[in-house]
Amino acid sequence: MGPLLHTVELFYDVLSPYSWLGFEVLCRYQNIWNINLQLRPSLIGGIMKDSGNKPPGLLPRKGQYMANDIKLLRHHFQIPIQFPKDFFSVIIEKGSLSAMRFLTAVSLEHPEMLEKVSRELWMRVWSRDEDITQPQSILAAAEKAGMSAEQAQGLLEKISSPKVKNQLKETTEAACRYGAFGLPITVAHVDGQTHMIFGSDRMELLAFLLGEKWMGPVPPAVNARL
Repeated sequence: MGPLLHTVELFYDVLSPYSWLGFEVLCRYQNIWNINLQLRPSLIGGIMKDSGNKPPGLLPRKGQYMANDIKLLRHHFQIPIQFPKDFFSVIIEKGSLSAMRFLTAVSLEHPEMLEKVSRELWMRVWSRDEDITQPQSILAAAEKAGMSAEQAQGLLEKISSPKVKNQLKETTEAACRYGAFGLPITVAHVDGQTHMIFGSDRMELLAFLLGEKWMGPVPPAVNARL
């Protein structure tokens, strides 16, 4: 019998570019580190409201820094991330409620598809500058991730159900209880203790807490495939 897996929860919203970075790093390490990775679709708007925080794009200097940061991180993380042309409309006005409800439905009924569908929604909004708010956009992402049209449509029809809405609310509230003021947050459960880490640039600290080796955002085994 091998060592017990450490549970690592990633709370994320596809509206958050840094969530995508953290997501990909943890997905790359989930078969390298001794962890049980649990993906937790959450609503960043609810966390911002609960904590009194504001999106960095609303502050000009932070917005400019973020735009430059994303350009550098694209190469460092080897993820095809880039700013939407109309950042304010896409990120601030349209939001991600329907997309995150859809991912919540996926997590409830087809958890084996959650990683792929999440990635396709990020690809739409943060790589190809495509919509993630309209039903056809969400269906397109799900089908590109490998879901059948019938499966995707069935899940889409459930995004307004009390079960899905309540689950997304509960997950978002759980992130707030851990101390979230934005996304992503990674919650590591180690030796009876809980550690909340904010952002995508603390993975070296996460490795330290887990007693694992940090080999950069693209570990050698993954780099060989890219």
